[in-house]
Amino acid sequence: MFWPALPGTGSIVAMTHHTVHAYAAPAPKAPLERTTVTRRELGEHDILIDIRFTGICHSDIHMARGEWGEGGHFPLVPGHEIAGVVAEVGPAVTRYAPGDRVGVGCFVDSCRTCENCLAGLEQYCTGELGMVGTYGDTGRDGRVTQGGYATGLVVDERYAVRIPDSLPLDAAAPLLCAGITLYSPLVHWKAGPGTKVAVVGLGGLGHIGVKIAHAMGAEVTVLSQTLRKKDDGLRLGADHFHATSDPATFEALAGTFDLVLNTVSAGLDLNAYFRLLRTDGTFVQLGVPDRPLPVAPFALIGGRRSFAGSKIGGIAETQEMLDFCGRHGITADVEVIPADRINEAYERVVAGDVRYRFVVDASTI
Repeated sequence: MFWPALPGTGSIVAMTHHTVHAYAAPAPKAPLERTTVTRRELGEHDILIDIRFTGICHSDIHMARGEWGEGGHFPLVPGHEIAGVVAEVGPAVTRYAPGDRVGVGCFVDSCRTCENCLAGLEQYCTGELGMVGTYGDTGRDGRVTQGGYATGLVVDERYAVRIPDSLPLDAAAPLLCAGITLYSPLVHWKAGPGTKVAVVGLGGLGHIGVKIAHAMGAEVTVLSQTLRKKDDGLRLGADHFHATSDPATFEALAGTFDLVLNTVSAGLDLNAYFRLLRTDGTFVQLGVPDRPLPVAPFALIGGRRSFAGSKIGGIAETQEMLDFCGRHGITADVEVIPADRINEAYERVVAGDVRYRFVVDASTI
């Protein structure tokens, strides 16, 4: 059996039905290189996705470089911001049909029976299987998952989401991770009219957070190290923009915010940021630093403030986020690149030289 290319794409080539072209890190810190990976045959509820675009998340770089601990599964195909078109469906699939525009985010399975899965919080699955990451994880079939830097993906229909027709696939791809990472805490902590939200960092995560918080009706402030991106922040929907390198910022904004979303992975003086919260305000950690963050209890106790964390969202909430973005015309600001520039893009992400998300054109893999 062969996968013919869909008309006009050339993405899925004439190969055995479970083999696709991909870019993989052969070992930690090694440059990514072109290769092939095998996908499972379609099961009853599986769909085959012709991948069109895949965003580059900083998590991809951490994983490919082995920066989140020893071990890991290599060769590793990163990519969990996947946008494409359904090419084929299993016999029991009911949600999608060939030609549908779909996305896959940070996970491709979960136990489906624990309390969190049943509540639509699959990202916090507590079952034996746990949340199965889109890449570098072990699925229920015992196979290591490989991600979206590839021309095709097989996934259970329950772990795919529909991308609204109003959103271009390239600029929608980062919503599958960056978008839901910001949308979920904004909804959970009830951002909206009458609330003041601060977004720390105007990068791949932060720039989408500004757009979403603005669309929700919140008063939005960007807290960035310098004023270099001020014009961008205001264009994206921020009401205010302040430099955190200026000590006066923390004096002027003390006790201001209901919600602070920290999108950066670098270590910060958290206690200084806690003091920016109003009474009962919440600071939410979204970025993942490579070392523990010190917390002074009195910075929280003094205003009944909360220090919380959040990661992505469940499948239903991810669909809700995409529909919200579709209604409001929200996408990522992207730079689309061919696959042979992935290694260059990694270096530029680490250097902060992207506005604001690299997206790989899968037809070039």
